[in-house]
Amino acid sequence: MMTDPIADMLTRIRNANRIELPAVEMPATSVKQQIAQVLKDEGFILDYQVGAYINDEQGQPAFKPIAATNLPKRVLRVYLKYGPEGEKVIRSIERASKPGRRLYQRRHQLKPILDGLGISIVSTSRGIMSDRQARAQQLGGELVCTVW
Repeated sequence: MMTDPIADMLTRIRNANRIELPAVEMPATSVKQQIAQVLKDEGFILDYQVGAYINDEQGQPAFKPIAATNLPKRVLRVYLKYGPEGEKVIRSIERASKPGRRLYQRRHQLKPILDGLGISIVSTSRGIMSDRQARAQQLGGELVCTVW
């Protein structure tokens, strides 16, 4: 039984980034999709897709992007981003708030990560967003993770 699916997502991204895989797959949830959207908007990943493995004509499972959210066994595929010389865009990705110790920040407590080079992902009352967006909207919330 997995107790922290967000930590599992971040660990999969960290491990795939470490061995320079072009993409990584994980079970899809709406929270993971929102985190992937924030990473895409901030330029840390190229793209992401939500789909499922469906058998093709030869009976082999093939990944098919789907939009339906009620299907079981949905897969989130995250395409990682690297620089022109192969350098990693994501240097560090760490979970901040954990199931055993939740970490909440008020709007004035959200500080820039590495003087603005990194981001914090915050779960607010208006959804999951980066710390920049939360400061602009004057929102606080649960600090999900930090990325730089």
